[in-house]
Amino acid sequence: MDSLPAGPATAAPRRAQVSALRAPPTRRPVFTTLPPLALYVHLPWCIRKCPYCDFNSYEPGKGGFDEAAYVDALLRDLETEVPLAQGRALASVFIGGGTPSLFSGAAIARLLAGVRERLDLAKSVEVTLEANPGAVEATRFTEFRDAGVNRVSIGVQSFRAEQLRRLGRVHGPDEAVRAIDSARAAGFASFNVDLMYALPGDEVEGALSDLHAALEREPPHLSWYQLTLEPNTAFHRKPPPLPAEDLVVEIERRGRELLAARGYRRYEVSAYERAGRCAHNLNYWRFGDYLGVGAGAHGKVTLLGDGAIERRAKARNPRTYQSAAGTAAAVAVERIHDAGQVAVEFLMNALRLRDGVPVALFEERAGQPVGAIEKPLHEARARGWLADEPGVLRPTVSGFELLNRLLGLFC
Repeated sequence: MDSLPAGPATAAPRRAQVSALRAPPTRRPVFTTLPPLALYVHLPWCIRKCPYCDFNSYEPGKGGFDEAAYVDALLRDLETEVPLAQGRALASVFIGGGTPSLFSGAAIARLLAGVRERLDLAKSVEVTLEANPGAVEATRFTEFRDAGVNRVSIGVQSFRAEQLRRLGRVHGPDEAVRAIDSARAAGFASFNVDLMYALPGDEVEGALSDLHAALEREPPHLSWYQLTLEPNTAFHRKPPPLPAEDLVVEIERRGRELLAARGYRRYEVSAYERAGRCAHNLNYWRFGDYLGVGAGAHGKVTLLGDGAIERRAKARNPRTYQSAAGTAAAVAVERIHDAGQVAVEFLMNALRLRDGVPVALFEERAGQPVGAIEKPLHEARARGWLADEPGVLRPTVSGFELLNRLLGLFC
């Protein structure tokens, strides 16, 4: 997905899987400045739970859900997060799910009005809302735009009817095309299309046909990522027949060639831009701060005086969340004081970027000199996985393709 999930640094599809995330204890990080701040809002309901989905999402049941009561809970939750902004304006807002487009334009307008009442927004703030083709009409896009949304992320996943059926999607190919066209007609100059490859029983030409169909609509941004079998999903319990590894490699090779030929630049593991990157996800990958409100939402904030990163996780169940929102019972807090762990978390995000990041950004946002990771840096460069150039932490082509192994050197 264009966003990370409702878990840590969500956003997103997905961050690299590393077996050990904690480095040996060292000293505390020392932070001298605060990074940019974003807001993630989680709306957890879907018409139907897809068999591959491991996001914190729920079918509403026969009684549906009370969107007004949920927005009330979100705003109570946000009220308790305001001090963590530490005077910063929001650089981006991402409304993810679930299927946020199940909410009315009026509910989204009230939510965003409540955000503006409590926090400043940067003049260039990016406000994204996730929408599924089977849960949005053309008029709804206009309502979202009028509410203050200026970017939408459309969860197409495939343009093939049989694959959509296998994936449990509630829309068909025609609805997918209409959703993209409706978003553009509603005035969204910035939008993303989510697309998956290596689907059940997939072949190279079938996967490429999906990519061709997406490119015909010329989206400014495309998230193209591999279907994976995540724990606690229906597909994990009963795996479908997925393509062999050599076939997946060929799909990726030819797909990336096609994207490059059509003017799409791969700037992150699964993100391609032609007319603008996703500012919200860039903030995650550059180890910025973010507040998280909603059932199962996570947040990360830098605490200057304490020399710590604070991670906050909200109650996952929507009913529990709604009843406890705004109280200590709704949030679990973890403070990370270990500089080694902070360094690993920074690199797990930053090295997902094809261009990497400046060394100065590591020192600022990981709160330590780059010399603290000199040994694994030397090893990564010796193996040809990290560019040997001063002032930059950037994966080479091979390091980018072997990202898990590269990250493992720092754990």
